[in-house]
Amino acid sequence: MNPHILEDCPQLLRDFLFYMETIKGRSANTVNGYYIDLRTFFRFMKIHRGLLSQSAAEDFSQIKIADVDLELIRSVTLSDAYAFLNFTLSENHNSAKTRSRKISALRSFYKYLTNKAGVLPENPLENLETPALKKTVPKYLTLEESLELLNHIETSHPERDYCIITFFLNCGMRLSELVGIDLGNIHDNYLTILGKGNKERVVYLNDACMAALDDYLKVRNANAGAIKDKNALFLSRLGTRINKRRVQQIIESALKAAHLDGQGFSTHKLRHTAATLMYQHGGVDVRVLQEILGHENLGTTEIYTHISNRQMEQAIQSSPLSKTKRRAKKPVQTKEKK
Repeated sequence: MNPHILEDCPQLLRDFLFYMETIKGRSANTVNGYYIDLRTFFRFMKIHRGLLSQSAAEDFSQIKIADVDLELIRSVTLSDAYAFLNFTLSENHNSAKTRSRKISALRSFYKYLTNKAGVLPENPLENLETPALKKTVPKYLTLEESLELLNHIETSHPERDYCIITFFLNCGMRLSELVGIDLGNIHDNYLTILGKGNKERVVYLNDACMAALDDYLKVRNANAGAIKDKNALFLSRLGTRINKRRVQQIIESALKAAHLDGQGFSTHKLRHTAATLMYQHGGVDVRVLQEILGHENLGTTEIYTHISNRQMEQAIQSSPLSKTKRRAKKPVQTKEKK
C-alpha cells in the first residue's frame, strides 16, 4: 500500500484497506481507488454534518479525514449516501460509471464494518442502489484498420513495438497486464498474466503472436548486457521495464502513422478491437471470450457481442427473397362504355 495513504487514514479505514489488499487480494491500484473514493465521501460528510468552518470547507481538496471517528461512520444513512452521489454529480460532474465505482467502495467498506470488523449492528448502505449505466457500443478498429496499423509501425524499436501491438490486437490484454509480463510468464504457446484482483489467467498465443515474439526476443537478447530488469519482457531504451505511458505513446505514434489518430483510439480500444474481431470474424463463443479477457461477470463481456452494420447488411442480403423483384404485368384492357 502506498505509504502516503496511511498518513490521512482513520484507523477503521486503514484496517479496511489492509484487509482488501492482504485478505481479498485486491491490487494496489484498486486499494488506492478505494481510499480516494472513501476520502472524498468523508470530506463531503464533514461538510454535510457542519463539522468544518466555512473557510476550511471551501478548500475541499485539503480537508483531512484522519479525525473521522466511529461516531461519524455510524451516523451515515442511506440519505447521506444519495446526497453524496448528488454532490459528485452536480459539483464534480462525475459520470454514472464513476459514481458506480464510488458506490462499490462505500458498499465494500460498510460491509466490512458490519460483517468483518463487527463495529456496526447492521449495514446502513445495504440497499444503496447503483446508477443506471448507459450501454454503449465499444469503439474498435475494423479488420482493415487493424491491418493498416500493423503496417505502419515506424518507430526506433520496430520489433518490440510490433510485438506489443500484435499482443493487444490478438490477445485483448489490458495495458497493465502487458507491461507486467515477465520472461518467466512465457510457456511454449501461451502466457500467464496477472489481471484485475491479482487473478492469474492463461492467454494463448496464435501464430502471429509467436512470430512477433520470436523476432522481438532475438533483438532483446542481443543486447543482454544493457538490460537492467532481467525479468521484464518489454524493455525501455534504458533496459528497464517499459512503463504504461511509453506504451501509450507507441500506440499513439503508430495510429498517427496509419492516419488513424484523432478518432479516439487508445490501448484500451485495441483490447476492444481484439474482442470484437474474435467475436465477429472468429465466431468465438461469448463465454470463451469472457475467459480470454479475464472478465469476472459475463455481462461485462456481452458489450462486445454487438452487431456490426456489415453483419446486418449481410443478414438482410441472405434472405431468400432478397433477389425477388416485381414482375411487370400487362395492363388490363377495359371496354369503353358507349
